[in-house]
Amino acid sequence: MLQQKEQLLDQVLHLPPLERAEFVEVLLSSFELPSKKSIDALLAEEAEERLNAYERGEIETIPAKDVFAKIKPEHGAKRCRV
Repeated sequence: MLQQKEQLLDQVLHLPPLERAEFVEVLLSSFELPSKKSIDALLAEEAEERLNAYERGEIETIPAKDVFAKIKPEHGAKRCRV
């Protein structure tokens, strides 16, 4: 099996760049990964939940200047705009 994998890899690496890219695309699409649409839907749902919680007064906000003031020393940022 290892020899077959090595032969396949060798064959693929000798393909022209466009054909290698197409091969990679097909190979990656064979994995059962969440689609971009489902990820976007989950992110939108989370954002909506957070906004609703804020509007109900269940969570507090932190001013951006405070966030950037805290980040600046930790990450060595030279300049942060607010």
